[in-house]
Amino acid sequence: MPGTNLTREEARQRAQLLSVDSYEIDLDLTGAQEGGTYRSVTTVRFDVAEDVADTGGDSFIDLVAPAVHEVTLNGDALDPAEVFQDSRIALPGLLPGRNILRVAADCAYTNTGEGLHRFVDPVDDQAYLYTQFEVPDARRVFASFEQPDLKATFQFTVRAPEGWTVISNSPTPEPQDDVWTFEPTPRISTYVTALIVGPYHSVHSVYEKDGQAVPLGIYCRPSLAEHLDSDAIFEVTRQGFSWFQEKFDYAYPFAKYDQLFVPEFNAGAMENAGAVTIRDQYVFRSKVTDAAYEVRAATILHELAHMWFGDLVTMEWWNDLWLNESFATYAEAACQADAPESRWPHSWTTFANSMKTWAYRQDQLPSTHPIMADISDLDDVLVNFDGITYAKGASVLKQLVAYVGEDEFFRGVQAYFKRHAFGNTRLSDLLGALEETSGRDLKSWSKAWLETAGINVLRPEIETSPDGVITSFAIRQEAPALPPGAKGEPTLRPHRIAIGGYDLDESGKLVRGERVELDVDGPYTEVPQLVGKARPAVVLLNDDDLSYAKVRLDEQSLAVVTDHLGDFTASLPRALCWASAWDMTRDAELPTRDYLSLVLSGIGKESDIGVVQSLHRQVKLAIDQYADPNARETLLTRWTEATLAHLRSSPAGSDHQLAWARAFAATARTPEQLDLLEALLDGAQTIEGLAVDTELRWAFVQRLAAVGRFGGAEIDAEYERDRTAAGERHAATARAARPTESAKAEAWASVVESDKLPNAVQEAVIAGFVQTDQRELLAPYTERYFEALQSVWNSRSHEMAQQIAVGLYPAIQVSEQTLSQTDTWLTSSSPNAALRRLVSESRAGIERALRAQSADATA
Repeated sequence: MPGTNLTREEARQRAQLLSVDSYEIDLDLTGAQEGGTYRSVTTVRFDVAEDVADTGGDSFIDLVAPAVHEVTLNGDALDPAEVFQDSRIALPGLLPGRNILRVAADCAYTNTGEGLHRFVDPVDDQAYLYTQFEVPDARRVFASFEQPDLKATFQFTVRAPEGWTVISNSPTPEPQDDVWTFEPTPRISTYVTALIVGPYHSVHSVYEKDGQAVPLGIYCRPSLAEHLDSDAIFEVTRQGFSWFQEKFDYAYPFAKYDQLFVPEFNAGAMENAGAVTIRDQYVFRSKVTDAAYEVRAATILHELAHMWFGDLVTMEWWNDLWLNESFATYAEAACQADAPESRWPHSWTTFANSMKTWAYRQDQLPSTHPIMADISDLDDVLVNFDGITYAKGASVLKQLVAYVGEDEFFRGVQAYFKRHAFGNTRLSDLLGALEETSGRDLKSWSKAWLETAGINVLRPEIETSPDGVITSFAIRQEAPALPPGAKGEPTLRPHRIAIGGYDLDESGKLVRGERVELDVDGPYTEVPQLVGKARPAVVLLNDDDLSYAKVRLDEQSLAVVTDHLGDFTASLPRALCWASAWDMTRDAELPTRDYLSLVLSGIGKESDIGVVQSLHRQVKLAIDQYADPNARETLLTRWTEATLAHLRSSPAGSDHQLAWARAFAATARTPEQLDLLEALLDGAQTIEGLAVDTELRWAFVQRLAAVGRFGGAEIDAEYERDRTAAGERHAATARAARPTESAKAEAWASVVESDKLPNAVQEAVIAGFVQTDQRELLAPYTERYFEALQSVWNSRSHEMAQQIAVGLYPAIQVSEQTLSQTDTWLTSSSPNAALRRLVSESRAGIERALRAQSADATA
């Protein structure tokens, strides 16, 4: 029984049998305010291969719906009770040539962020709708051939309540009697079609250049309109339009470009053609640091890049999902780094600090896989939106750009877009274009980088004369064993890297005085270019972060970096050294207490606010999970005292001050520290320049709730100040965070024993439930987790089940007993591959934490 799954082989056979010409989709959403179901009528025109008699004339179309009322194929009525089951409508007896199918069904609004999501804003009590179709959820709204290589045109007709707005891929028409009839789209895949419906607020502009005029729109709920900084969003969007069109040498391929900030969105954003949906947390209600604006800009540019790479030219099947996401991730960072007047020319520092860290973490899990993953069905792809697909893939694309040359890379991309516009491709199509423009043979490169898993380690081997002149310099490349359970063999790879030589100047700053770029291949690569030169104070392999590899410092460089990590004049080498230290901590090579000392010695000099905030998260994680449990409280006290000192000493009103305020709130523990949080909340104390605004208030309230200072009454009072959707989520987190058995039981029941919570509130409850200060209180839930997991997985949608499977795993119960309980469940429950992967990844976190705790205890 296929259920809601679809295999690659089924998709291949269907694509061989038929091609799709057009969809006409008629939706009646007039009852959206009340919810429930809505009428969906789909007419599909498709062509069947002339040799149908030889290949078989039966197929199916996909639909997830509570009820199907009519199925008419080529004028013949089919009995829905006979042909509709397991999310499929059987299509028997297809004719060679043109076929016409009409399906009338009742489809359901969701609160899971999948299909047609319905949200009621507590501020105005109005319903707001939006679709989210990737990977296989267009079938929740209309009958569709749900696979990316069956492109078609889509013409939507929508009935909606009076006064509402309807946005889709095509420009919004004037409604006639509350009916919106859209023009057909160009040929696109089902998963990038979209509808956004409701009384949304909007701001409009135009991108104009060289006679081109593209209408631009930004949408959000009216309750967020006062916070919508549309000018800044339009500015980033225009920069992206100009940079991408120049680099891609292909005009923006759709009629308009709308960006819609929507509620309860599961991901960061979605690249629907001409109608990008973005999580509305990116409409900032309170002061945030520049790092948040940079991340938002990266998201905007990522989705815009997809208009070409993903929407114009689309992967044939999901095994090339990595290329879709990796290209957009690479392009967002490259645009921020190089676009004229970009606010974030240091974007490669952010990339090294966030994306690379994510990739290295994912690549050391038992589920690690080649970048070009083997996606045999939809279940595989649903858990493959991971650090390999996005971050490692983008890192390797950056390496590829260095390998073939930037100009050659983009000339190849230009040829690729022109050759395959509105079509589907495989990886070989892009590599072939790049081989043509660069002259490089990429087959062996592809095999080494894209078809194998794991990370290489690069170490310098340096010999010097007594007077400090380099007499020998080589790079040792290692291929560590893959994690237990991972498939494949360790592989040495070709790397294009830079080597940086840094010395301290008269002011005590580390300045680069030497740079060599070269190819590294095999276990040992000599670097004759550096022989005969004075040994720098710091030798940094993979300077400029061109390749994807763990980097280790030689003994002399490590000693200098330990004392002077904050003294690099450039942000990228600092980020690379911070990342190396964090990697060593996770690998149990650097004890947590020493990592804390390193951070405390250098973070005060770190100017990059994104790096500072990452260090805050990493230090807390290291102390919570990787520290010797007997030393944990001492380290937390030391860290929290430092956060308060930095909070008081940071420039008034600065991003650093805000970041330190949040870091302090996350671990405040002594009566005096908690008194300060309360005093800042009620105004009894102030810190010059620190605005205790709505979001910061909730951070304080949640911490005070977690330590038992605040109960239900105080949380309710704070919610009365902020009766918004965000306030509802924050209050749910605070209630679940309370350190009482009853609070934990209530939170658990709302998530595990009931399925009524919408996705965003469920996520908020889980975040509050898991508190690292409450290990003993939460210990009984380890057994309850494993008792409930399989049932939850079987009964919930993928997004909701994954939230629970990952979020409620007893990750803070770091013990051999947790490993044993996990192993027993994996053996006895026989979970499907997707659930097994998620639990195995969480188990690996326990193993890593045990190794790190042991290293810290013996330091």
